[in-house]
Amino acid sequence: MKRILIVKVTSLGDIVQALPVVADIQRAFPGAKVDWAADEAFADVVRWNRRVDRVLCAPLRRFKKARRWADFKAIAASIAELRAHRYDAVIDIHGVYKSAIIARLARASRRFGYRSRDLGERGAAFAYNGRFGPRPDCDAWHGMRVSTGEALGYEVEGPPVYDLRVPRNAPAERVMPAVPGTQPLALFFHATSKDEKKWPTSRWGELGRELTRRGYRIALPWGSQAEHAAAVQIASLVPGATVLPQLSIVELARKIEEASLVVGVDTGFVHLAHALMKRTVMIFTATSKDHCGVHAPYRSTSLGSPGQVPEVKEVLDAIDYVHGEPRIEEPMRIGSVAAA
Repeated sequence: MKRILIVKVTSLGDIVQALPVVADIQRAFPGAKVDWAADEAFADVVRWNRRVDRVLCAPLRRFKKARRWADFKAIAASIAELRAHRYDAVIDIHGVYKSAIIARLARASRRFGYRSRDLGERGAAFAYNGRFGPRPDCDAWHGMRVSTGEALGYEVEGPPVYDLRVPRNAPAERVMPAVPGTQPLALFFHATSKDEKKWPTSRWGELGRELTRRGYRIALPWGSQAEHAAAVQIASLVPGATVLPQLSIVELARKIEEASLVVGVDTGFVHLAHALMKRTVMIFTATSKDHCGVHAPYRSTSLGSPGQVPEVKEVLDAIDYVHGEPRIEEPMRIGSVAAA
């Protein structure tokens, strides 16, 4: 294998958790070049992985919303770039129409995708001349590694390797906002795309007051006006908490690197915190922690389940756990797959 294309278009958390397939491929095929196709909104995150040779991107999300001519031309240019190389294999670990179209347009002898029953959109099957086996009985993130290994003929070994290097400030960029104080920083990622994934504001307030008592500075990121209002409401319950200004993905990544602790709901930035080796607690209220959570012994853990909203004490116990303080009672499940 000399050149392989990975297709994982969106979203932030999924792309972050798919990145370890690059290290897996290069362990199995030393010297192989790995390209990646992603939506423009998340392309920079893929570029932070030093093992990826080319990042192919187009404004697919933006074009879907606005249908602008400039975005259409950018998509056309990206197709030309996609076809500039011939691939030994294309691995579509997304499994919807847009990823399948990318896979089909690529110049490749083999194009691998999920079985029809495992596709996000069954019509995507038109693009593939090779299929992964049945989805393995594990979390979604390890499953992507296993499927890629099946397609290319190698066994997955060891914990996932993300290889993320967040770029430092460039001279032209704005100065990063500081959070007042010198105590350890805890980031609360309270916002998510769906209301049912949110954790109650009152519990964020109670958690923030307890962590403040333990000596943390609390900071709250946000990405929309509604999320800003929620951040302000939580901050009003936590003396000394800081509502951050609206930050770009790279600025938030740098802020995560500053943090001693990240607590958040099922959202992409919490996956990014885990990949950046931060102490991370992920709270689930509507989706499966076993399928979509983060797990690394005494560093990252997930709790909650659909319809079962974790209490503040459970989150505090999880925070103790990721600080390497195992509890006397039955230990928290950390999953069958350890993460780096």
